[in-house]
Amino acid sequence: MPGPLLENLLGTRTQKRPVWLMRQAGRYLPEYRELRAEKGGFLELVYDSEAAAEVTLQPIRRFGFDGAILFSDILIVPHALGQDLWFEAGEGPRLAPPLVDGVWQKLGSAHHHFDPVYRTVQLSRARLDEDVTMLGFIGSPWTVATYMVAGQGSKDQGVARALAYRDPAAFQSLVDAIEAASLEYLIGQIDAGVEAVQLFDSWAGSLSPDQFERWVIAPNARLAAVIHDARPGIPVIGFPKGAGAKLPAYARETGVDAIGVDETVDPIWIASELPDNMAVQGNLDPMLLLAGGEALDTQVRKICEAFASRPHIFNLGHGINKETPIAHVEQLLGVLRS
Repeated sequence: MPGPLLENLLGTRTQKRPVWLMRQAGRYLPEYRELRAEKGGFLELVYDSEAAAEVTLQPIRRFGFDGAILFSDILIVPHALGQDLWFEAGEGPRLAPPLVDGVWQKLGSAHHHFDPVYRTVQLSRARLDEDVTMLGFIGSPWTVATYMVAGQGSKDQGVARALAYRDPAAFQSLVDAIEAASLEYLIGQIDAGVEAVQLFDSWAGSLSPDQFERWVIAPNARLAAVIHDARPGIPVIGFPKGAGAKLPAYARETGVDAIGVDETVDPIWIASELPDNMAVQGNLDPMLLLAGGEALDTQVRKICEAFASRPHIFNLGHGINKETPIAHVEQLLGVLRS
């Protein structure tokens, strides 16, 4: 029998409201920090299947979440496409060479980088209770392309946006390469044991409407269609962070089964704009979870009330802040489970 998270993703509102948190396996947990220090770095942890499976399971043991998200990173795809990948302490990821001209053809291919991730899925799924849903993910093509083009993250994704305007054919070639590798990666995750997948478009909010249509909606629609055709019954969660007023179009046009909503979106509004019975995921502000107090309880209840008439997976509007007290996560779960 599917667990409550999977049931909601498939369109059935359950009595128990399922919950998981983006970045739930990570730096706010002392057991994670201890293991990462032991392994020596983030990528060393990701590519060590036993260690990555342990990290995937840590928040399930501590909090009893309804979903376990694969511990990995959205930049495994460019790494597999041949870019060098490393993480600068306190500054985030770096990719080389930066593809400022969109010339992805100069890269090699190292898809063996996917193999330890598939093994992480196998190990994690085997150690989870049946009613806990195993979640896989990728970074959507637009978001991954922004890192590949600039060689790092940025506040406005200006280098990638400029290239997409200046040479849309070159940018389309890059997006096509990311899309093809991402499909291979997602199918591999599913075959290894994930029961649902999330498409993280973390930088979707930086695009104008016509660019959003081309670089966010179109590739995500192709990804969802192939997944549904190749692996029927595997739900797809789309998470276009920052999409705002473009969310209803994304929900209608991509064919995703559920839509993740960030904290800037009014839950009452989006509940009224989504297709009937479409599952929604979100959308507590991570900073409110960090702050705690009565305001946290109040907002959790408001979100639950806004989505009371449709399938809903409680989650944050983005990843959990690394400074979040464990007591505040316990407070959140206490409200949901009372």
